[in-house]
Amino acid sequence: KLLQIGLGLLLLGLSFSIRAQKPPNIVLILTDDQDVELHGMYPLSSTIRELGNEGASFHRAYTPTPICCPARASLLTGMYAHNHGTRNNSQSGGCYGDRWQLTLEPRALPHLLQLEGYTTFFGGKYLNQYTGEVTPVGWNEFYGLHGNSRYYNYTLRENTKNIHYTDTYLTDLLRDRAVDFLKRISQSEEKESRPFFAMVAPPAAHAPFTPAPRHEGVFSNIKALRTPSFNEPKDDKHWLVRSSARLHNQTIDLLDQFYSRRLETLLAVDELVDAVVKTLRETGALENTYIVFASDNGYHVGQFAQPFDKRQPYETDIHIPLLIRGPGIAPGSQVKSAVSLVDLAPTILSWAKVATPAYMDGRSFHNIFGDKLTEGPLVERSLLIEYWGEGNNETYNPECPEFRAQDQLAQCDPEGECHCQDAWNNTFACVREVRYREDRIYCEFQDEEDFQEAYDLSEDPYQLTNGVYDLVPIDRALLGLRLQNLTHCRGRGCFA
Repeated sequence: KLLQIGLGLLLLGLSFSIRAQKPPNIVLILTDDQDVELHGMYPLSSTIRELGNEGASFHRAYTPTPICCPARASLLTGMYAHNHGTRNNSQSGGCYGDRWQLTLEPRALPHLLQLEGYTTFFGGKYLNQYTGEVTPVGWNEFYGLHGNSRYYNYTLRENTKNIHYTDTYLTDLLRDRAVDFLKRISQSEEKESRPFFAMVAPPAAHAPFTPAPRHEGVFSNIKALRTPSFNEPKDDKHWLVRSSARLHNQTIDLLDQFYSRRLETLLAVDELVDAVVKTLRETGALENTYIVFASDNGYHVGQFAQPFDKRQPYETDIHIPLLIRGPGIAPGSQVKSAVSLVDLAPTILSWAKVATPAYMDGRSFHNIFGDKLTEGPLVERSLLIEYWGEGNNETYNPECPEFRAQDQLAQCDPEGECHCQDAWNNTFACVREVRYREDRIYCEFQDEEDFQEAYDLSEDPYQLTNGVYDLVPIDRALLGLRLQNLTHCRGRGCFA
């Protein structure tokens, strides 16, 4: 009998040892065009409760490029856009082009984790130009959307097949696919030894802003946030923004509708997050799982009389939500240090005990967490924000006849009074600095004016007044030098 007891205790000890040695699971939920500055987290009460209150809230998380495909490529590769080469949402601009498929995808985060024994799952929007010819490298299970975000009438690449859905709300389908994956893997024979990485990318809050029927009208009484810059043209901005005129009341009404419907689309995302956390809790995997919630970029609705879009270097467009809970992260942690989407891949690899490859430009922030310290020391940082204008002869919209194809403007929409949101030379690079005595951004535009903008966010959080000419010459020169170094940096050279 004593021998049986001894063997039982030995087996129990081995079981605990194996369980303790298992690398953590990771769940990444990535929304589309979700802002922070315009209260884009307002509908996500469950997400805030389960991830923010039980983990860490990041107050200065930024996209490296304020547009979908380059930002997602940066997240997956840990590289800035000038290194991964995806500069806009077109295939000619590198979005799911040959270089991505042949060179970058095999070196991206999912494949690296897969090589380390992780079971990987993807559901949702992948890259804008993905059309389902093949299943991308790195995924054991793949449910990838063809093309850009939509809520109904879409096609998914479901592992080896392309399947079309007409009436199934996409966010709900992704919720069900993710929950099913988590339940199945928790019942697999390898559940004690093989971790998983699951990435879910719902369409919200991207246009066409279609909420689930059960959420239709929930926020119909809420209007677009009237920030101090709302419908206020400013003549000290770069040419594309300062060319705006005040929007008419009819257009303002439309912005109010878009704003409320954006919030309504996020209610289904909140249910998705709640379902994922509930499933992890029920299967016993929650305590050994990191859950990351983020967006690819922000969004503006009426700021500086720009109707609705991203693609600008202002906080509305570049500031993104980021919440993380998981092992070793104290509940209620508040992170004031600046981080970028390029940092997520190195951080996730750190959790998985995998060394960061030399080609990654981001840096892991896993060591800023503590299981007791809820607000760690500020890590001084200079982040790069870069964007290449998409305007060309093919982006001409004949519904806006006041422009010509050779103007090479883009995102000109009659719904927005043909206030064009992009152009061939809406190309810029910015350094976003967060230091003990500095909270600012400095930008240089590659246009005919070589225009510059700078803002002290501690004094001018809405970026109402371009302060570039208030900088002392040496400070301006140093910012320009720092920006030049960042736009050419690679790997560890990007740590500034």
